[in-house]
Amino acid sequence: MAGDELISRRASSFGSRAADYAEHRPDYPVDAVRWALAPVDEPKVLDLAAGTGKLTAVITSLGYEAVAVEPDDAMRAELTARMPEVTALAGTAEQIPLPDASVDAVLVGQAMHWFDHEHALPEIGRVLRPGGVLAGVWNDDDFSVEWVAGMDQIHTAVRPGTTTRGISIAVEFGPFAELERAEFRHSQRRTAESLVATAKTHSLFLTMAEPERTETLNRMLAYLKSRPETADGEFDYPLRTIVLRTIRV
Repeated sequence: MAGDELISRRASSFGSRAADYAEHRPDYPVDAVRWALAPVDEPKVLDLAAGTGKLTAVITSLGYEAVAVEPDDAMRAELTARMPEVTALAGTAEQIPLPDASVDAVLVGQAMHWFDHEHALPEIGRVLRPGGVLAGVWNDDDFSVEWVAGMDQIHTAVRPGTTTRGISIAVEFGPFAELERAEFRHSQRRTAESLVATAKTHSLFLTMAEPERTETLNRMLAYLKSRPETADGEFDYPLRTIVLRTIRV
């Protein structure tokens, strides 16, 4: 499969497991969202590519007004079922269904790397008020922990070089200032079984053919059951949350 076709397929794969995504994906640390929004007071926030509303929930818990834009019908339906009070609209980063200068902040959780930055950044700049914030937020595995790095090697050995993760914002394509970066420690309470269930919601596994998919997931579970840190009961799965922030000029 050609590279662009594979990326497109992975980017659009999440709706098939929307309920599982909502249940198993980690939330975002409140401190990370506060830092992302610090340059603006009492903002109206667009959660762009909002998925099932993981980031939306944190935004609203801080008392801010939020509108969600999500292209996948199943993901958006899951968000609406969980947060019926939030306006959730169909749309993409490249075509945002909001008026010019209508929001004070645009937050993007776990999705900026799927955007066509050349077209998305000017469109984000269009809906942002001058002085507003654009921030990308990513939960990532903490590979400084030895057993976490070991688990990651299981699927990268099967599919080397398949990551599409690019933790960056191509500010040169839009009306934005230089990037600021912050990192926050985070964790998710998991069992061996629920951590494998989380892995199933990642695009790598959603697009992986059988029997390779089941065999790889079984190897991950066997690995977790072999480690003293994860063999029995619940444990904290270590994450690092990376935030990139820029200001619309």
